[in-house]
Amino acid sequence: MGSLETLSWLNRFLDETPGDREIGGEPRQVPGVCWSKVKPTEPPQPRLRLWSDEMAERLGIVRPNGVILGGGALLEGMQPYAQRYGGHQFGNWANQLGDGRAITLGEVELADEVLELQLKGAGKTPYSRFADGKAVLRSSIREFLCSEAMYHLGVPTTRALSLVTTGEVVVRDMLYDGNPAPEIGAVVCRVAPSFIRFGSFQIHTADGNHETLVKLLKHTINNHFPEHNIDNDEGIISWLKKVAETTAEMIAHWMRVGFVHGVMNTDNMSIHGLTIDYGPYGWLENYDPNWTPNTTDSSTRRYRYGQQAQIGAWNIARLAEAVAPLMDDVQSLYSVLEHYENKYIEYQNTMWGLKLGIDDFAEADEALVIELDGLLQKVETDMTIFFRMLSTIESPEIGLLESSFYDKNTIPTDEWNEWLHKWWKRVNSKPNQEAMRRANPKYVLRNWMAQLAIDAAENEDYTVCEELFTLLKQPYDEQPEMEEKWFQKRPEWARHRVGCSMLSCSS
Repeated sequence: MGSLETLSWLNRFLDETPGDREIGGEPRQVPGVCWSKVKPTEPPQPRLRLWSDEMAERLGIVRPNGVILGGGALLEGMQPYAQRYGGHQFGNWANQLGDGRAITLGEVELADEVLELQLKGAGKTPYSRFADGKAVLRSSIREFLCSEAMYHLGVPTTRALSLVTTGEVVVRDMLYDGNPAPEIGAVVCRVAPSFIRFGSFQIHTADGNHETLVKLLKHTINNHFPEHNIDNDEGIISWLKKVAETTAEMIAHWMRVGFVHGVMNTDNMSIHGLTIDYGPYGWLENYDPNWTPNTTDSSTRRYRYGQQAQIGAWNIARLAEAVAPLMDDVQSLYSVLEHYENKYIEYQNTMWGLKLGIDDFAEADEALVIELDGLLQKVETDMTIFFRMLSTIESPEIGLLESSFYDKNTIPTDEWNEWLHKWWKRVNSKPNQEAMRRANPKYVLRNWMAQLAIDAAENEDYTVCEELFTLLKQPYDEQPEMEEKWFQKRPEWARHRVGCSMLSCSS
């Protein structure tokens, strides 16, 4: 193990794609480039608050102080930059967006891979528009805990290395209701193979800048998809199918564990099929496919839980459109959407087979799932608790699952017992409970749990953060000492509380 200072820093993205070499943070349009050099804002009083030993071991570094990871002193070899991209936001083209508060420090070369380190909340970039480029403690805690929790759930995701408070006050209007308030500033260091997004390609197509589009695509293929090429239509289609496949797999995992991203804009979609940009996400408490945690999405519910797979397809179509100018046969792009849909169905069926302990899930089993989906919506049912308890019962009786319902007096007992007997017969009275327990987590980062950690941290107590961080590293284990406290339905105080039932993009 070494220190941050001893890491070998690379800057392939800067070397291989067009960039804006002016260092500064003034918002502006920067046509024709993929990135802009920018220097993080030095925090007045950085303090390292949360640290991932696991991620640090992967990077080969020891725990530092908070200066560098809070946006302070740069190390030799670092050439920080912000990426330029565009995107569709809530279905509408938003033109230039870019890293408004994210600054990539550079790439770290490891024995078997290269990883990027990026600071989120470290100050203005040319893409900050009218914002300050900062982040607040509440959103930073949510990103740190959730990205690591998702990794241990087996969901493809970016990772978190650290969380640093900056010692400054950041003003935010949390609900966009005209009531801004001062909050604690913070910076998260997140890690990924790259932070290239669907929108990274879209912006150059929108500008008609096909030369830069080709350079970016070549960089992406050479460094992140070396088994692919873009020499012809077949090569481009093959690469797009790979992106479609990993995106479908990621979303199937979201559905498996009850995660709702909340902001599936094309600028928030990773070309690596990783969950990225943890903003107003949420976890299903009551099983409601129409639920979205995002207050901005409350009228249309575009990004609701039950529509995430369809939005994934829509976003893949926008990525295909972005590379269409490089194709001779544009019609062949439809095969990418077909591939996404086929792979999603495959992943979804695998997921349901695991959740229900059916080893040989078949098309005929889809009716069983559809019936279950309807029953789960009839009364308020805790998704996580229901499926975890289903993996433990020894007979098909709804009474054994009643603690997963918010009001047991409303349970349609006869309908449930009928479904349970169908399921029990299907698995020959022997569901694969081991597979079920591996697919149905006992612990997820429910919003009310994250809010308790935030409340404590805002009063200088990070023990709840640390407890949850430890708990969520083993989400499929029983952890009986944690059960009474954390294996619980949403408490009544959290039903309508801001940060639990609803969130905004303000962070």
